[in-house]
Amino acid sequence: MTMWKLFGIVFFCGLLSPSQEVLSGLSCAVSPGAMQNVLSDAIIRNGLLQQHLQGLVIPNIVGDGGLLSSPTSITGLHLVKVGLPKLSVVLLPGIGVQLTIAAKLELSGNCLVGLLSDLIDILVDVNITANIKCTNFESGTVQVVIEDCLCILGAIKIKILSGLLSLSVNDIVLNQLRATLPGLLCPVVDIVINLVNIQLMGTLNAVIPVGTAGTIHYQLASLPFTSGLFLGLDLDGAVKQVGGSIIPHDSSASALPPLLDKLLVLGLRQSFLNAVLSLLIQIPPQTFPCSPEVFSGAGRLQEAVSTLAPAGCSSCRGTSPLVIRLTLSGKPLILLEENKATVELSVMIQLFFERLDGSILNILLLKADLGLNALVSIAGGKLVLGLSLGSTSLSLESSDVGISSVS
Repeated sequence: MTMWKLFGIVFFCGLLSPSQEVLSGLSCAVSPGAMQNVLSDAIIRNGLLQQHLQGLVIPNIVGDGGLLSSPTSITGLHLVKVGLPKLSVVLLPGIGVQLTIAAKLELSGNCLVGLLSDLIDILVDVNITANIKCTNFESGTVQVVIEDCLCILGAIKIKILSGLLSLSVNDIVLNQLRATLPGLLCPVVDIVINLVNIQLMGTLNAVIPVGTAGTIHYQLASLPFTSGLFLGLDLDGAVKQVGGSIIPHDSSASALPPLLDKLLVLGLRQSFLNAVLSLLIQIPPQTFPCSPEVFSGAGRLQEAVSTLAPAGCSSCRGTSPLVIRLTLSGKPLILLEENKATVELSVMIQLFFERLDGSILNILLLKADLGLNALVSIAGGKLVLGLSLGSTSLSLESSDVGISSVS
């Protein structure tokens, strides 16, 4: 059973944000809205697009003027400002993501018409559409390629300091920009997309230390896939103990439900969580000497032992106070049901005396099978598992003094 049936883990958050520390499970589905938020943050709000557009080299614009016009030369054109860029995302089923960036570019340069020199400012609306495809999956990473990049220029406004702009200059600028800008802008978008891919892949290939017990290494298990409704990611995690031994688990992909009105659905398999629990819940044996300060009922318990044992407990005399030792037995298991999760845990409870000669007198060895109610939540971008005692079942394993019942 997949984890979404149990937990309904649905986030209203930006998937794959580099600042986020989310322990990914084995499958997740992302809506176009979530992808748009993430890419807008990485490309526009973080200034990555603006940074790379600053290095745009725009060729000089030269016109011979013809019979009735003066020769025109526009040099030193450079980008002054990128105004109000907007990004939108459409998922292409079976292909990838269609990314559209709309922006207003403000250019400035020197204009020489005949013998008259002036400053020229150009405002141009650009709309860049690129189809992005994931390919070449290897060792948890993918390469992105841009197919069919299309750059369309919208409104272009030209002004010079003197305010005198001839129709011939206007036509020369329009024709030259429409011929050159698309070939300049698409390569910039290609560079930006590849940088973003490197950033985002880093969040899908990470090693998370789990205290001193070991690590969890998770990464992409296959190429991302798209439908018209979501981008799907299959992930796999290797749960390693200190020393490098891997705790095995079923690595097959999980099926996910429709997103409906959600931005992201993350699914964790029961087998993966069991491997994680085996790493997290490693409790060394706990020993509690039952001195009067620790356990005021130790004396009464010792008397009760003498009463319970069929032949009495003459061997109990001349021993140290009662000792209780708790030892984890086997591996914890998480069981997933509809809207319910339970962690099963077995603990061995040993009640014994230590004789003066150092030997152990085992009064009771009990096995306690615990059923722990599991409450799963998301806090601070992390998966949090809260446990509370739900049920306890005790069984007698052995007794050196002949006790046969713990009822």
